[in-house]
Amino acid sequence: MRSNPLDYEMVAPGSLHAIVSLLAKDPGMWLPIAGGTDVMVQYAAGKLVARKLVSIWNLPELRRIEVTPDEVRIGAGCTYTDLRKHEAIGREFPLLSSAARWTGGIANQNRGTIGGNIVNASPAADSLPSLLVYDADLVLVSVRGERRLPYAGFHTDYKKTLMAPDELIQAVCLPRRFLGYLSYARKVGARHAQAISKVCIAALGRLANGVIADARIALGSVAPVPVRLTETEQAVRGKAIDSDLWLLAKKTVAAEIRPIDDIRSTAKYRGVVAGNLVAEFLNRLSAASAERDGLKDTLARWNDLPIDDAIKMILPCCGSKAWAQGMAARRPLADEAALLAASNETWHNLARSEWMEAFHSHPRIGESRPANSSSTQSLPVLSSIDQSVEWSAQEQRNIGDAEAVVKTALADANREYEQRFNRIFIVCATGKSASEILETLRRRLKNDAETELHEAAEQQRHITQIRLRKWLQE
Repeated sequence: MRSNPLDYEMVAPGSLHAIVSLLAKDPGMWLPIAGGTDVMVQYAAGKLVARKLVSIWNLPELRRIEVTPDEVRIGAGCTYTDLRKHEAIGREFPLLSSAARWTGGIANQNRGTIGGNIVNASPAADSLPSLLVYDADLVLVSVRGERRLPYAGFHTDYKKTLMAPDELIQAVCLPRRFLGYLSYARKVGARHAQAISKVCIAALGRLANGVIADARIALGSVAPVPVRLTETEQAVRGKAIDSDLWLLAKKTVAAEIRPIDDIRSTAKYRGVVAGNLVAEFLNRLSAASAERDGLKDTLARWNDLPIDDAIKMILPCCGSKAWAQGMAARRPLADEAALLAASNETWHNLARSEWMEAFHSHPRIGESRPANSSSTQSLPVLSSIDQSVEWSAQEQRNIGDAEAVVKTALADANREYEQRFNRIFIVCATGKSASEILETLRRRLKNDAETELHEAAEQQRHITQIRLRKWLQE
């Protein structure tokens, strides 16, 4: 039976201080709600026990995502859409980004929050295994102040946590030290999305000298709480990946989990699937290692080149000579992760004039050659331009299929942009349609000069990352 709204009281104090003061005054009496996606399910079914609700939706203190040199701090009120769209999370924490895409439909992703997912304490929650493997910390807040504790161990039993009745989760903190790891995530359910998981996995792995240097594995829907498979991790570390290791891993997984029979699945099915998912993760880790060994050939050749040749070889990835010189000076670089990290740091340390050089190496959107190319340039520079032009053509391939009216609008907007900012418009065009690029261009025309410079620089950084990955494969 549907709940009667007259049985409930809801308040919205509008500030974090007022909310924690309310929780302190009557501990355990008020239920904080943000997006309300889980609460509304209970309400509609007539099973919402709490009668006093306090809204924490859209509090500025809970909606920030802050990136520091050591960690990414995600406000507990950030939605799954916020997580999906944030560039640093997608790049450095792809397991969390994947879970955000799986969680419900778009409407739920626009409302559901990471903090709500944690305090709801469902063992089937898609995002929670990723927090375990990333060694997340939680920041809890009350009138007593803040306290920080590891997310591991926060869930003590089914639907039970270490949070006091007068506390809120303020933020989730993720350490920035997993760029060199293979990421693996799978959700097994009736559907890939908009369905509660039968089993879900989040895993990170790294090989060194043919053996597993590190493995971090977590599962959902196989125990009263999301579980980190520490015994399985220990069992596979230091070993080569083969059929014997797969069997050992499956056996160890079976001993670590406590699945149950319920409406979605059986304990036996969950146990078999959990073991198979871990074995598949190990197989993917082995395959990725073999692929990286091939990529290392390109890096090995580049690491051994004379510095001038090394600069010329990597220059098309960015277009800034200062960037290329900085990258060559950082050699030797061991792998893709080290290369991409070095690129980011080098780019952020460049002067604005050196950013401009990279911008000018691009063709205009819809054109084929950079505006400053010339037949009088030396052969090595022409070779770099040709490589850059080829990549630009690949990146802009969707524009050629655009309708004439869209191409004309793009040309007009390009001219307006150049008149306003005195440089060409820079955008990462990979995978974008002409209409999407036009929409972005029109939005950025509203930026002030300083904001637009940094947005263009961030787009160039992203383009460089994509090109470096292509460069490694050539």
